[in-house]
Amino acid sequence: MAKYYFPAIFDPGTDGSEGYTITFPDLPGCITEGSDLSESIRMAKDVLEGFLYGMEEDGETIPSPSTPSNIDVPLGGFVTIIEAWTDYIREEMENKAIKKTLTIPKWLNDAAESEGINFSQLLQFAIKDRLGIKRKI
Repeated sequence: MAKYYFPAIFDPGTDGSEGYTITFPDLPGCITEGSDLSESIRMAKDVLEGFLYGMEEDGETIPSPSTPSNIDVPLGGFVTIIEAWTDYIREEMENKAIKKTLTIPKWLNDAAESEGINFSQLLQFAIKDRLGIKRKI
């Protein structure tokens, strides 16, 4: 499994709200926010997993995480380590349903529907059989 740990900066800003803006100093552009601490931590994990998955898919080099004590933190903010498992995202993306449009004769459609055939399931079985894939979907 691809597991990563990166430091995240939680910045409360200056508007007095309970929320945070979360950035990852080692990953420019990886940013999110949450309306309170609990949501902010969930959002930080979610954005980190998606960002790192994208880097893996694009063949980019994942940098080494900074040492938290070397990170400058804004007034009232803090640094915490966020854990990310990109294999979960990869599995979710690989099993994401993709809509395909196909054309069959009306008589075949009518016969299949009268037998209660699930077209999506049948197409998946047929493609797997044709490709020699034994893995369950």
